[in-house]
Amino acid sequence: MELEGLGAYLRSRRGRVTPADVGLRTYGTARRVPGLRREELAQLAGVSVGYYTRLEQGQAGTASPQVLGALANVLGLDPVETAHLHNLARQPATSRLVRPRPERPHPRVLSLLASLGDRTPAVVLGRRGDVLAWNRTGHALVAEHIDVEAPHDPARRPSIPRMFFLDSRTRDLHRNWTELARIHVAYLRLTAGRHPTDARLAELIGELAMHSRDFARLWAGGDVADCTVGTMHLRHPTVGDVSVDYQVWLQPESPDHRLEVYTPDDAASADALHLLSHHVAGQQEPGAVRGEAAPGPDR
Repeated sequence: MELEGLGAYLRSRRGRVTPADVGLRTYGTARRVPGLRREELAQLAGVSVGYYTRLEQGQAGTASPQVLGALANVLGLDPVETAHLHNLARQPATSRLVRPRPERPHPRVLSLLASLGDRTPAVVLGRRGDVLAWNRTGHALVAEHIDVEAPHDPARRPSIPRMFFLDSRTRDLHRNWTELARIHVAYLRLTAGRHPTDARLAELIGELAMHSRDFARLWAGGDVADCTVGTMHLRHPTVGDVSVDYQVWLQPESPDHRLEVYTPDDAASADALHLLSHHVAGQQEPGAVRGEAAPGPDR
């Protein structure tokens, strides 16, 4: 699947801005487009209609930061959406997809994960949402139906996006699946803008769009968001209903890798996590981490 370009993103964002949003009067005339017309957006951004049209058609080459800033302002983009716009603008008109080598977590990331022990569930995720490592409680919390050893083998690594949209047990696990699904898709789009030549990422998005109507619908919406904090409401098969806050620790030495840590959202959930840690205790040595280390981050 071909990843999104600048023109497609501009069209999708233009379609969600009404004339009233930017102070334009329509005088009751019928409009053929749901959002702003090209000429309206161009005028408000201070560029010619011809130049903006070429931008949408991928024929204008690169756009200056000033032009992109003006477009982002008119379109009402937030900082993450604006960063995505700039990422797309930096892409060459034609680029060849490249199949990157399998990701491996940096040893320091694994050391940080091990330092959390088993009382605090945690997972290390790669750029495409593959599980690169997890502690025993992290595994038991988010994917206890999957082999705990799977992150060792790049060919078998659990993919959180695939699980979320193609695995019924993962869907049933999340009581706020609809909210989290939107975030997952928006973050994948952000990642696609950062890594436009990643063939594995393009294949993942294509697979999900083909096999999940929910994913295809959300992807067509064009939303972009980062995924750093939030709450998961789970109906866990072992400990029952539990709500956890997740927060992401970004890794300076491997910026594409994210250590996602889960903490209880309330007292009852704290008790549930305590029970879960006891449930997995005794299976192997305390603080064990399942994942494969590498001498350094992959590019």
